[in-house]
Amino acid sequence: MKTQLLSSCLASQAEERAKAEQPIPLTLTPLSLSLPRDRSNSYFLKMFLTRTEYDRGVNTFSPEGRLFQVEYAIEAIKLGSTAIGLKTKEGVVLAVEKRVTSPLLEPSSVEKIMEIDEHIGCAMSGLIADARTLVEHARVETQNHRFSYGEPMTVESSTQAICDLALRFGEGEEETMSRPFGVSLLIAGHDEHGPSLYYTDPSGTFWQCNAKAIGSGSEGADTSLQELFNKDLTLQEAETIALSILKQVMEEKVTPNNVDIAKVAPTYHLYSPAEVEVVIARL
Repeated sequence: MKTQLLSSCLASQAEERAKAEQPIPLTLTPLSLSLPRDRSNSYFLKMFLTRTEYDRGVNTFSPEGRLFQVEYAIEAIKLGSTAIGLKTKEGVVLAVEKRVTSPLLEPSSVEKIMEIDEHIGCAMSGLIADARTLVEHARVETQNHRFSYGEPMTVESSTQAICDLALRFGEGEEETMSRPFGVSLLIAGHDEHGPSLYYTDPSGTFWQCNAKAIGSGSEGADTSLQELFNKDLTLQEAETIALSILKQVMEEKVTPNNVDIAKVAPTYHLYSPAEVEVVIARL
C-alpha cells in the first residue's frame, strides 16, 4: 500500500516537472502607433522636429524656408541698447544709449558710435565685438576705394560692403566657425547725393531711412519718431528729438556718461561730454 502511494506521488511530481519544463507559447499582438489626427498637434510635432533638425545650421533652410540662426540673431538685437538715427537736410544725427554696468567702468571705453570714414559713421546695437568686425571691414573697403579711385566711397556702397560680409557670416578663417553677426547698425553719411541714413540687420539686408530706432527700446522709439519727425528739421532739433526719445526709453537718467551723440554734416563728429551736456540742457 505504501509502495503504491509513493509511486503515485512520484508520478504526479514528474508530470508537474514536465509541464514546468514545457515552453510557454508567446502570442505577439502587433502594436499600431497612431498619431493624433488633430492638425494642431501634428503641426506642433512637425515644428518641434523642424527646429531641432535645422536650427543649428546657419546656411540650411528649413522646409518652411526659414533660417533659424538668423532669426535668433535678429532677436538678440532686441536685447541691446537703444540707438536712434535722424536724417535732416543739413546732415544726420546719431544718438545711442551706453549701458555702464559698474561705477568702476570707464564710460569713455564703451564705444557705441564708430567712425568708418571721415564722411561716414555708424551706431550699433547688439554684440559690440561683431560690430567691430563689420566696421573694420568697412574701413578697409572705404580706404581701398579712396586709394584706387581717388574719391570717397558712397554711403550706399559702404553699406553694401558691410552687408556682403554679414551675408557670408565672416571671411577667411572666420568662415570655418561662422555664425550670423548678432548686431544691427545705423549707418549715417554724407556724399554727393547728400545726407543719408541706412539700417542693416544680421540677414545682410539694408534699407534707407529718414529716421530709425534699433535695440531694446526700438518699438516705442519708432512710434515717437513717426510722431515727431519731419523732413524740415534742423540738426539742433534732431539732436533734441533723439535725446528726448532716448530719455523716454532708458531706465536711467540721461547723463553725458550713458549716452553718445554724433553727427555727419558733412564730416563725422563725435560729441564730447561737454557738448552732450549742452544738448541735455535743452530737454
